Amino acid sequence: MPPPSNLFADSQPPGEGRYDYLIVGAGFAGCVLAERLATQLDKRVLIIDRRNHIGGNAYDCQDAGGVMIHRYGPHIFHTNSAKVFDYLSQFTQWRPYEHRVLARVDDKLVPIPINLTTLNRLYGLNLDPAGAAAFLAERATPLETIATSRDVVVSQVGEELYRKFFEGYTRKQWGRDASELDKAVTSRVPTRTDTDDRYFQDKYQFMPLLGYTRMFKRMIDHPNIEFLPHTDFAQVRGLVDYGHLIYSGPVDEYFGFCFGKLPYRSLRFEHETLQRPWYQSVAVVNYPSPDVPYTRITEYKHLTGQSDPKTSITREYPTDEGDPYYPVPAPENAALYRRYEDLAERTPGVTFTGRLGTYKYYNMDQVVAQSLTLFQRIAETTAASA
Repeated sequence: MPPPSNLFADSQPPGEGRYDYLIVGAGFAGCVLAERLATQLDKRVLIIDRRNHIGGNAYDCQDAGGVMIHRYGPHIFHTNSAKVFDYLSQFTQWRPYEHRVLARVDDKLVPIPINLTTLNRLYGLNLDPAGAAAFLAERATPLETIATSRDVVVSQVGEELYRKFFEGYTRKQWGRDASELDKAVTSRVPTRTDTDDRYFQDKYQFMPLLGYTRMFKRMIDHPNIEFLPHTDFAQVRGLVDYGHLIYSGPVDEYFGFCFGKLPYRSLRFEHETLQRPWYQSVAVVNYPSPDVPYTRITEYKHLTGQSDPKTSITREYPTDEGDPYYPVPAPENAALYRRYEDLAERTPGVTFTGRLGTYKYYNMDQVVAQSLTLFQRIAETTAASA
């Protein structure tokens, strides 16, 4: 992709003088660091992003029907960190929202993560919490070592529930069996024996009242910060005069894939606006069956609180092609990343961060926390060298 034709006049960056920091990527990692560097250290920052908007994968906008959607799939904010919540609260008001997910299993809609209601509805039982614990214990497969995502699930709920809820969904989502994936993948979805059907149990569960995009725009609304969308780092690499590079793009791409490509899973989204007020009873319904090509359907009005006679939904189709979304957590990929990590640590003047820069799956609050910690290190180094 060529840079915009008027991007640089006479090979000079916009504005006057030298940027202290060039930040590649305008998602959470890039915007948090830009805001902190500009407001706390009075640094001049240029943010670039190859997409035509701010916010990375958390970008939200109105669709053709006028309904606010998350263009890259649902982004649900949740955290136990008061520091992260208080930081973001400078840039947005919040709408309380507790996320609930249903799964279509055996022609029934049941809560996921598996809980007491799931078991009773799926099997026509009337268990109490103690009965649910006993039911799962009878079916669980004891394992000496928990090494893979499959091990996590079968050791908690057994083979039958693993097949119903996890086997097909995991193969669709990751393009491989759960036995080939790190245990962290399914450890994120804990089984419960009570009726708590919230997907998350964090202390702070909210959605930005006016959307993520509005929050990001407020975050970088500072005279020391410039943002250039639709700008690829490769096209401007030798044109921008900056002191330090913060890179939140794919680390293997930065190094020209010299050790080979790191595997990522991508997503294809099928958006649809419907002439009806609601489509489903919760924001997200999962489809674990391998007979259904998509993994889930999201209805955004549940997330945003919009009042509209229309509604918009998105079906998600995981794929190996397209923008990188999820690092694939497998041992051979971790070994390949370590080679890039070693190279990154030996590259002066560049800091790699974020999900793509460090090849780790982070929730949004974890990226914010990582960025605040990184800024603190930068601030301490700056103070020490002053």
